[in-house]
Amino acid sequence: MVVVFVIMLAVFDRFSETRGGPLSWPLTILWTWPIVNTFVGINGVRETRKQLQASRDRWAGDDPVICEDFLVVVLPTIGRHDTYPALERSVLSFIRHLPRCFPYMRVDILIEEGCEAEARIGMLGARSPLIRVIAIPKRYRTANGTKFKARANHFSHELRIYEGEDRDDIWVLHMDDDTGVGPDTAVAMARFIEEQYHAGPDAKHLAQGILTYPRELAVNRLMWLADSIRPADDIGRFSACTGSGVPRAGLHGELLLVRASVEATIGWDFGPRSIVEDAHFALVFGAMHPGRSAWFAGRCYGASPATIRDFIRQRERWSWGLCGLVFDKSLPIKSRCYIGYSMFTWILGPLQHIVVVLTVSALLANFNTSPESLFIIPLWAVNIAYSYWAYWEGLRLNAGVSERGSRRWWEPPAMILLMPFFAGLEAISGMRGFAKFVRRTENKFIVIVKPT
Repeated sequence: MVVVFVIMLAVFDRFSETRGGPLSWPLTILWTWPIVNTFVGINGVRETRKQLQASRDRWAGDDPVICEDFLVVVLPTIGRHDTYPALERSVLSFIRHLPRCFPYMRVDILIEEGCEAEARIGMLGARSPLIRVIAIPKRYRTANGTKFKARANHFSHELRIYEGEDRDDIWVLHMDDDTGVGPDTAVAMARFIEEQYHAGPDAKHLAQGILTYPRELAVNRLMWLADSIRPADDIGRFSACTGSGVPRAGLHGELLLVRASVEATIGWDFGPRSIVEDAHFALVFGAMHPGRSAWFAGRCYGASPATIRDFIRQRERWSWGLCGLVFDKSLPIKSRCYIGYSMFTWILGPLQHIVVVLTVSALLANFNTSPESLFIIPLWAVNIAYSYWAYWEGLRLNAGVSERGSRRWWEPPAMILLMPFFAGLEAISGMRGFAKFVRRTENKFIVIVKPT
């Protein structure tokens, strides 16, 4: 990050002019706008380093902790044949690795009654007494008419209350049907839960770790490189927000650990337009239980989208749903502020992209892109430096959890060269999601296939 920052300062100093051109004011605003996310991310990196050091000081090596609390893994799935292989891989990872630290546990697979792969999933459930397949009746409706994954989560939530599993000593682990765990995941979760018994009144009710992408689970190496941004975001912005006690940036739908008694007071019945139920849950939780969320150094293992089209559709759904969340008046304004700022940053992406800026400059026959004040240049440099660091570090994290355990020689330079392309994909996806929100397109929960 420091290296890129110094290089950018030198470049800007060399080519900046004392007087701005026609794009001076627009670029001063557009290229400076992400600075809050940059500083939040840098603070998150600092907090992540502190957390990792504290964990090394507190615990010896990878020795497992036997957790006496009951763990329920909740795994909603659309139940199609094309998504079944990833589901099977994930479920088998749970029953292979989690009992090492959680002798009392269960995996609940949530399917829709009569779904396409119901028979195959039933056979999967019969492979271990730790697995329970729950078929949600087609006639089931929530009070607020919630649909999609949130509806399945709410059914599971109501079932746990009915069965008396809404207690403080029961934890719910929410996972996606294409995301598995390893022995390190079990150790990190058990350590976190054990720490809460010694935290007294400061005990946490919710925690989330890092989503990584092993190279072997990717069928498209280009999309695997593009997803480098996600684990870096987990140790940056999400570490800063969730780790500070209030998940203002939202949450992922995987590796989300919640105390069952607390989840029982919130539920997932957020209404028919909710397609980012994890972020919605985060904002409600933050308002009800400020200071009670945490970040932990556990990792889970997912798969990147198989095609550029799926990559765009995935991000588009996130943007679409988050835009709706920003304007949801049922949530306090202060809870929505940071996500609103982040969404505006995302939506501005196409206007910030260097290709668009150079195209406009060519049309104006003026390539002076200097800011209105040269004091802005360090802010531009730190924004660019953080962006490059995020992809660089994310690649290191994803390569580190792969079989080889390291980056291949060509991956870092390819990442640097492809960053403008990846930024373009993210920008287009964000704008498309915003356009669907503005047009009030009917909400759809798009499930992309991630072959493994």
